Amino acid sequence: MMRSNRRLGYVTPERLATPLLVMMNKLIAVLTLLLAVSIGAMAADVTGKWTAQVPGRSGQTRNATFTFKVNGDNLTGTMTGGQGQEIAIADGKVSGDTLSFTVTIERGGNSIKQSYTGKVVGDEIQFKREGGQGPAREFTAKRART
Repeated sequence: MMRSNRRLGYVTPERLATPLLVMMNKLIAVLTLLLAVSIGAMAADVTGKWTAQVPGRSGQTRNATFTFKVNGDNLTGTMTGGQGQEIAIADGKVSGDTLSFTVTIERGGNSIKQSYTGKVVGDEIQFKREGGQGPAREFTAKRART
């Protein structure tokens, strides 16, 4: 008659392996989740100067320069407009690889507010501008080489 190792208090390799594997699988799952959350929470590095050809009302383009500074999830900076004037960025935010801000342009005694949203892809930002006159416009800004 065979005697059970369980009654004698022996720990067989089979009895030890199952709880150890379960614990290791849980640890791997938790570490993977923490890594995914930390990567998703990191804001894109858009600090610096970006240049773009921005489409206008009649299909013409104009040069624009964006200078950004990121502090946490806050975005500040300026945009250089068509006449060369610097326009302050307001309501700037960065979350992951997306950014948004507004600018208010003074033209002929009128205030024109424009909203910009963008997605960072490498050294480019794919922008969409809304507000002002005409339909929404899409354009790409490229990081300026120093």
